[in-house]
Amino acid sequence: MSGFFDIPSDLQHSYAGLIGLHLREALLPVLAGLLVSLPLAQLCVRFRWLYPPVLGVTTVLYAVPSLAFFVVLIDYTGQTETTVMIPLAVYSLVVLVPAIVDGVRSVPQETLAAATAMGLGPLRRYLQVQLPIAVPAIIAGLRVATVSSISLVSVGMLIGNQGALGNLLNDANIYHRPELAVNSVLTTAVLAILADAVLILVRFLLTPWMPRKGATR
Repeated sequence: MSGFFDIPSDLQHSYAGLIGLHLREALLPVLAGLLVSLPLAQLCVRFRWLYPPVLGVTTVLYAVPSLAFFVVLIDYTGQTETTVMIPLAVYSLVVLVPAIVDGVRSVPQETLAAATAMGLGPLRRYLQVQLPIAVPAIIAGLRVATVSSISLVSVGMLIGNQGALGNLLNDANIYHRPELAVNSVLTTAVLAILADAVLILVRFLLTPWMPRKGATR
């Protein structure tokens, strides 16, 4: 068991340090994707003709292998965390934009009409009415994007040990220590499960109006 947590010195991080690095490289791109998706989704809702091309572009970008992104970016951002995080942020858009658009479009027209009658302009209506009602759909998109990002960070091991826990896979091969590969896979899976559980809790806290399973009438 001691060998399981015995991290090779070439990685320049402790086990806890690798976990922190992995979470940073995985979650910051999702946050960036969310910040881009919120206004972009609103534009797609207001101008319906915009949604198909936006969805098409994000889908095409999602189909680009991360290694191809690395080849293009490495001349500009070098062998850094940024080179890993930019593709992850781009990949998150294909999940987050449709989730937000669908969530906002699910708001009943009667609710929007009531908000307009109360004097709420488009921006306040979006922030105070549409987004809160769209929270379940948005959180569902965030769950998929977050778990996907946590798993994809490991690909960063291909560019100068920028894969956080994924670097253990490379060292497992170099030092003939299969326990490092097991460590990488299990820890990454646990992080994904915990992150998903946190988002479920956030949804629970942000949507007290939703019916709960097992709730009594």
